[in-house]
Amino acid sequence: MARTPSPDGDLFGDAAPAPAAAPRGAVPLAERLRPRALAEVIGQPHLVGPDGTLTRMLERGSLASLILWGPPGVGKTTIARLLADRAGLVFVQISAVFSGVADLKRVFEEAARRRRTGARTLLFVDEIHRFNRAQQDGFLPVVEEGTITLVGATTENPSFELNGALLSRCQVLVLRRLDDDALELLLRRAEAEMARDLALTDAARAALRAMADGDGRAILNMAEQLFAANPPAPLDEAALATLIARRAALYDRDREEHYNLISALHKSMRGSDPDAALYWYARMLAGGEDPRYIARRLTRFAVEDIGLADPAALTQAIAAWEAYERLGSPEGDLAIAQLVLYLATAPKSNAAYRAFGAARRAAQATGSLTPPAHILNAPTKLMKNLGYGAGYEYDHDSEEAFSGQTYFPDGMNRETFYRPAGRGAEQEIKRRLLHWAKLREDRA
Repeated sequence: MARTPSPDGDLFGDAAPAPAAAPRGAVPLAERLRPRALAEVIGQPHLVGPDGTLTRMLERGSLASLILWGPPGVGKTTIARLLADRAGLVFVQISAVFSGVADLKRVFEEAARRRRTGARTLLFVDEIHRFNRAQQDGFLPVVEEGTITLVGATTENPSFELNGALLSRCQVLVLRRLDDDALELLLRRAEAEMARDLALTDAARAALRAMADGDGRAILNMAEQLFAANPPAPLDEAALATLIARRAALYDRDREEHYNLISALHKSMRGSDPDAALYWYARMLAGGEDPRYIARRLTRFAVEDIGLADPAALTQAIAAWEAYERLGSPEGDLAIAQLVLYLATAPKSNAAYRAFGAARRAAQATGSLTPPAHILNAPTKLMKNLGYGAGYEYDHDSEEAFSGQTYFPDGMNRETFYRPAGRGAEQEIKRRLLHWAKLREDRA
């Protein structure tokens, strides 16, 4: 079956092998460096190393259906091909981007015929998350019957994008983004293949690895451009930037990376790390996130994680949000950056957040209890006769402007929802509450 190129590609691409007659130099460098064995795959030792998951699976002779989850350019297609070779399976590849129900039906029928002759099929489905739920359900019987061993590749979180029924029949393996050492090893393999070194200064070489952003195919494609340019002298960082375009950072405003980065920003501020918080804010902007979304989340943070420990945090949040609305980008981005620093360095307390949650649960549990009669207004004679307002003590007329009366409904015991953390401004609030609690106890 003809192979379908992947839109994202992976560590060594999806292109069909070059014709035998083609000169070696005509084959893309990434294809020429495609590993011929699992041990040659870079950056995934937890899967293909001596004690890796796939290594042990192959040694047992029990290759399960798999979902390979990882960013582009880390070896998903290559691993699938090598698994088929090691397990003695016929490798068939389709892409969910270009395939439909008819294509799946044809693949399943061919696999069933192949099985009757004693041959088994490994079906590699690139971008499997792009199949709808009905199409995903179509895999269930052929996987259960053993007609195919399914290996699906996805850049999206399988928990959100794949049917639970399909996930339960597959083992999810996570492929890691290639680190700096893995990218350097790829560059060395490229230089060995081309029999010459890249014309780069050490700083430019480090910049090239950074430009690849963990994508093995990207770095090999960029290296191929540099070999073709063949500069007369080593390029520095500035010269490299004019020749090679930086790979766009992975970010999708309605996918998992969006939620990963806002979570990183939130937790960095909660952990009082202004530098990390500023970094994640910059990452979100670089990915094209709407600063208004960030401002809204920061405003929520001001009341959820700081609260009354620094009551000015909410004021600062609204001010920064309003400043952005007046200035727009890029000038207004700095107002939000200042807010990130303010929130990260502010004293932290989630006491108000927890108190509100506890009060809501109590309100739901107690139903329709009415306020005690002494705190009800009595604008009519009938209401006065019924005892509305009777016995109410005006707090400003009491000693220390504190009467100590109960304000919970009849039939409900007094509860403590708000417990100040004792940090920042809440330290003084805590002192006052303890003082009032003692007065209430003395006057009971």
